[in-house]
Amino acid sequence: QVQLVESGGGLVQAGGSLRLSCAASGRTFSTPAMGWFRQAPGKEREFVAAISWIGGLTYYADSVEGRFTISRDNTKNTLCLQMNSLKPEDTAVYYCAASTRGLRLRLTREYEYWGQGTQVTVSS
Repeated sequence: QVQLVESGGGLVQAGGSLRLSCAASGRTFSTPAMGWFRQAPGKEREFVAAISWIGGLTYYADSVEGRFTISRDNTKNTLCLQMNSLKPEDTAVYYCAASTRGLRLRLTREYEYWGQGTQVTVSS
């Protein structure tokens, strides 16, 4: 089993930055990939970014590429999302997720483990 706990969310003005963290514990060696998703009220959960230790690949949604950076620290079992140049449309609950397959990482169904989410609010 893998447990995920997000932190770092909060309120920020448009153009500002936030850094989200996800602490992973348990059988983390069984999850070759992790990602971030977000969900705004009344909308479906959408892909934000993912990273795979198989091939060292990263993936980003078109809406955040160039502004967000996903990274991992294997020693500390921590996943991070650096968010810069934030926009009001980035407002959502952000979820950390882990995948045991590490294949189609843009799809929600590819992830078996999920955190509880952390709120990010960007004011205009």
